[in-house]
Amino acid sequence: MSNQYIITFKDGVSKDQISKFLGTVNTGGGEVVHEHSLISAVTAKVTPNQLQLFQSGSFKDSEEDIIKHIGWHIQSTSSAPF
Repeated sequence: MSNQYIITFKDGVSKDQISKFLGTVNTGGGEVVHEHSLISAVTAKVTPNQLQLFQSGSFKDSEEDIIKHIGWHIQSTSSAPF
């Protein structure tokens, strides 16, 4: 089962780096739900394997980890909580 997370990116991460990351999410079985415009972040459904990969710092782009924080776990449900 995939759960939703808000993934924020480090300062200075380029749009190309984020685009590459989003491609990795989508091709790895996840889904980008929303790209946030006010902050450098996305909401994405990720698989448990993807989450482990991203949290371990194993996702590298140009030898630098682009992920600042993964948090705000949102359990996927069929109905809105409010």
